[in-house]
Amino acid sequence: MADGPLIVQSDKTILLEVDHEQATEARHAIAAFAELERAPEHMHSYRITPLGLWNARAAGLDAEQVLDTLLEYSRFPVPHALLIDIEETMSRYGRLRLEKDPQHGLVLRTDDYPVLEEVMHAKKIQPLLGPRIDGETTVVHSSQRGQLKQLLLKLGWPAEDLAGYVDGTPHPIALVENGWKLRPYQQVATENFWAGGSGVVVLPCGAGKTLVGAAAMATSQTTTLILVTNTVSARQWKDELLKRTTLTEDEIGEYSGSLKEVRPVTIATYQVLTLRRGGLYPHLELVDNNDWGLIIYDEVHLLPAPIFRMTADLQARRRLGLTATLVREDGREGEVFSLIGPKRYDAPWKDIEAQGYIAPADCVEVRVDLPRDERVAYAMADDADKYRLCATSDTKNGVVEQLVAHHKGEQLLVIGQYIDQLDELAERLDAPLIKGETSVKQRQRLFDEFRSGSLHTLVVSKVANFSIDLPEAAVAIQVSGSFGSRQEEAQRLGRLLRPKSDGRAARFYTVVARDTLDQDFAAKRQRFLAEQGYAYTILDAKDVGKTGS
Repeated sequence: MADGPLIVQSDKTILLEVDHEQATEARHAIAAFAELERAPEHMHSYRITPLGLWNARAAGLDAEQVLDTLLEYSRFPVPHALLIDIEETMSRYGRLRLEKDPQHGLVLRTDDYPVLEEVMHAKKIQPLLGPRIDGETTVVHSSQRGQLKQLLLKLGWPAEDLAGYVDGTPHPIALVENGWKLRPYQQVATENFWAGGSGVVVLPCGAGKTLVGAAAMATSQTTTLILVTNTVSARQWKDELLKRTTLTEDEIGEYSGSLKEVRPVTIATYQVLTLRRGGLYPHLELVDNNDWGLIIYDEVHLLPAPIFRMTADLQARRRLGLTATLVREDGREGEVFSLIGPKRYDAPWKDIEAQGYIAPADCVEVRVDLPRDERVAYAMADDADKYRLCATSDTKNGVVEQLVAHHKGEQLLVIGQYIDQLDELAERLDAPLIKGETSVKQRQRLFDEFRSGSLHTLVVSKVANFSIDLPEAAVAIQVSGSFGSRQEEAQRLGRLLRPKSDGRAARFYTVVARDTLDQDFAAKRQRFLAEQGYAYTILDAKDVGKTGS
């Protein structure tokens, strides 16, 4: 404790000295229960939250392990009140349990009578409960299982759901390990999910989340509904399942804007399920009218609100969430916890990299100065226009051209938020652009050309943030982003992390306008990657193209 890398404070913040020799192992240890808030160069700041502690508890970490971590790595004595608070917070998870009772059906049970009394007197919870059976048990209306879990979480008493699941319609599915096999962490992730019944598996982009889904399906042996972000992703899932499992073309259906196939395994887009007509969601019957045994939510951090509402009614079905990050910019991580399930497995990106399963990556922030006329326009702009002005500065275009020239012959993505900026860059680079209006057929053709190496440079809007498999992408240049979105930064770096055939590292550039909101938002976006152990090198635009850049 004499010289640890952590300073643990009574306000539940933890400071990590980045240059300390034990910083990496301390970062890994606290990442299981604390969230990175700020990542300046030398001292990173984490916060301990109840949800973080409950996720850790559900993933198998107990309070003693959390306290031992803090005591082992802390430079100074850990505030005693904080140790007690952590222990008491973690003990709240599972004090209430949802169980199946042979006589009464779904019940809420506790070994702590006052806790049950407290929640039963909450006005919003009373309508969800049936008759009291005894001092420690009360009946729950089975249709209210999801809503009850949401409300209990908000009250600070997250219930452990032990009520079990319906089997769904049986359907034979097996893995076909033809020259490949599940990696050890994929196996553990699948086992942890199955033991918990429902929940979220967190793995880096490129680490094979789809294979965890396939392994869960092979364990379940039932009809499965897979929810994905877009049609390209749906077709990638289908291709992967045909390659890795015994499923045939006839057994896998696509339910999207263009196709409405319902098969034993159906892959549907979030967009089609949340399509609204006359205040109703006509396609939600896909969920309600079929006896699914397993529902897989790809990119679970992106779940739209109507899917949350739908999921509240699906608590009797096994649910698997797959994601590279549990960060949600709307702050609804609690809904993922209560409705999809708690975190069942989380692998630090650097651990998977060390095992050789994802590519190492260098992150570089290139800072440009706005020319005087743009600087004045920025200074006088309304707040609503400031970010667009600095993020789309013409100065960035020359830097991008230099970087593309520097990496000539490598598979390179230029990624941005604003279409007019991307149109201009595509023209200057003589490279194709994929954006919202690009047809699915055209997207697939360009992605295939990029994968094959016949196309080296591709300009992409945020439509390519998610679930796009481009194994040979080695360089990405980000010119603008969704304000301070940490999840987007993780997804964009993730485009590069598939291992390269020659073992080389990936390079992720972010071009940022100095002394503007662009720089502030870049710092926020980088928090998640800093938490995973990635350091950003700062480079001035005038040094682009020099050795090492």
